[in-house]
Amino acid sequence: MSQPALRFPAEWEPQSAVLLAWPHAGTDWAERLGEVEDTYIALVAAITRFEPALVCVADDDVEAYARARLSSARIDMARVTFVHAPYDDTWLRDSGPITLVAEGGPQAPVAPLRREKAPAQRADEGRRAFRLLDFRFTGWGGKFEASRDDLLVERLEQAGIFLDSERQAIDFALEGGAIETDGDGALLTTWQCLHERHPGASREELSRRLAGWLRQDRVLWLDHGYLEGDDTDAHIDTLARFAAPDAIVFQACDDPADSHHPELQAMAAELAALRTRDGRPYRLFPLPWPRPLMDGGRRLAASYANFLVVNGAVLMPAYGDDADAMAAAVLENAFPGREIVQVPCRPLIWQNGSLHCLTMQLPEGLV
Repeated sequence: MSQPALRFPAEWEPQSAVLLAWPHAGTDWAERLGEVEDTYIALVAAITRFEPALVCVADDDVEAYARARLSSARIDMARVTFVHAPYDDTWLRDSGPITLVAEGGPQAPVAPLRREKAPAQRADEGRRAFRLLDFRFTGWGGKFEASRDDLLVERLEQAGIFLDSERQAIDFALEGGAIETDGDGALLTTWQCLHERHPGASREELSRRLAGWLRQDRVLWLDHGYLEGDDTDAHIDTLARFAAPDAIVFQACDDPADSHHPELQAMAAELAALRTRDGRPYRLFPLPWPRPLMDGGRRLAASYANFLVVNGAVLMPAYGDDADAMAAAVLENAFPGREIVQVPCRPLIWQNGSLHCLTMQLPEGLV
């Protein structure tokens, strides 16, 4: 059988919506729910300036409350859709769907899916425009309860929100924050995270599996880079991100006294050694380093690399630091022609994540 015409689009390609889940008292946000809700309101307001927001809610009461909070903030509610689905946590970058797009439009041929238990063949199977890759979500290697999160993609599919799509369940632990694509067949990831999830697999085996499932022909590995307070085992979306097929934005650290300095300097050297498909060095855009943000004696994982690209803009995490403006200037250079919108994210990093971790973009036409 010939290779199906599927590809993994880059984040800057056209989107139909951004998926996120509203925080409530039954999530880990309970202790600081008020200030986290304020951040969510700012985030939804920023998203809906450029495209719709698809907001998961746990039940009718959570929907009514979220609707009231967003309406009172004068958000365009015509661009907000609520969908009921139970969830353990709200980090939908890691529990949401990773979407492949069929080349050539909705009727482009796509190979039949491999399923652990194959259902009866449908007449239209193999001709869907989108494939929802539903990897196992294990709560970042079993650190947290994740049984409801692991079912999220299936629940959303059952709710009927996705158009012209098929879901492929894959019995392999992989989070969306662990991978970054340039939309042209190159995948960027970290060895620390994937090795932690699959300690018995070699780099060659992991490269082969990732390339096959995600339709990539190059897997680029980083061996360095981490953030204190990060419990994802070095997700790439806190460290380095494609801004174009030949450009990478990354979190730098220029303070030799900071504990991150050796690792992030080593990561910067690794990025400088990478080459594009045609053998050239990548254009690199180092992001500034914010002052240490602490919660008691605990360092919080503040990264400007955890931005979200939406239609016509880049939503950037802001931490109330002097470096916020410098980070915005770097992103403006890396993403020419897109508006840079700062979203206050300091309350989020109390739970070790930021703006990109909360969200999952959905390609144009999927919803």
